[in-house]
Amino acid sequence: MSKANPFGVHRVMEPQGVLPQAAFKLNNDFTELFSNEILIKVERLNIDSASFTQLKSQAQGDVELIKKQITDIVNQRGKMHNPVTNSGGMLLGEVMEIGEDTRNKFPIQLGSKVATLVSLTLTPLFLESIGNVHLDKAQVEVEGKAVIFESGNLASIPTDFSEILALAILDVAGAPIQIGRLVKPGDTVVVIGGGGKSGLLSIAESRRKIGPNGKILALCGSPVSAKRVERLGYADHIWTQDATKALATYEKVKELTRGSMADLVINVVNVPFTEMSSIICARDGGIIYFFSMATSFTAAALGAEGISKDVTMVIGNGYGYNHAEYTLDLVRKEPVLRKILSEIFE
Repeated sequence: MSKANPFGVHRVMEPQGVLPQAAFKLNNDFTELFSNEILIKVERLNIDSASFTQLKSQAQGDVELIKKQITDIVNQRGKMHNPVTNSGGMLLGEVMEIGEDTRNKFPIQLGSKVATLVSLTLTPLFLESIGNVHLDKAQVEVEGKAVIFESGNLASIPTDFSEILALAILDVAGAPIQIGRLVKPGDTVVVIGGGGKSGLLSIAESRRKIGPNGKILALCGSPVSAKRVERLGYADHIWTQDATKALATYEKVKELTRGSMADLVINVVNVPFTEMSSIICARDGGIIYFFSMATSFTAAALGAEGISKDVTMVIGNGYGYNHAEYTLDLVRKEPVLRKILSEIFE
């Protein structure tokens, strides 16, 4: 095996000199495995919510067209990197080969079932075929191969979760651990996109940290998602609304907080143009946490400036130290949350 760049630059085909995530095209020929790579037999892709929503919309729900879009992207780019949303997802598979320089980093063996904890936008991927497309789960059954670099991350599938459920949870595992660092006792928290998996996890983590004097306000995109939040039982107020309507969001939060607005706004939607709804309902000095791949940095930065909002905006990072186990443990301790997620993904 040949030694290569720890960040995977040796797989970059174009343009030269950039890291894999920024590259347009990666080398997905796995005839030779480098010593700092792990080869995975890919069984399932968990497409990130913003990307899958875009693909499904463009294909008008046609499963065969969704398959073609995914195939075309991977064939063109050597990775699943949606050019419209600029996002990817993660994958589930079985370890086929372990480079000698990675054997001490990851607690895995040949044949281990693993989920990658890095984006598909930087993961070299080759697809042989695409099977079932699960429109309600944003998951796609595939046959293929992928590699993870020594600078990447992955997690073994825990024995107390089904593979499908674990994959769904690990896809958004960065959110709870980071929210736990941002939220404080007594805070008023607004969750935009409360009924999805990220939203439910965010609400559960926020409730653990805000204590009896804090409040959670959940904006949901549909009656179905609102019902999930209601079942979870942690939100003080739930309402259904188009999250792109900034003024309507502002008026509702203003009413519910009696003008004091939110200390922390968590944005976990899967559609664009919700930046101003997040910013406008935060108090001056408040925090906005964007854990959505549909977020536009330009819209957020210039929008906050345009309404003279002095807020701290945090871009959600899919990685936090020990974030996989942290989030799995959160679900283990929340039986209602686990039941809701199980009903969605199993």
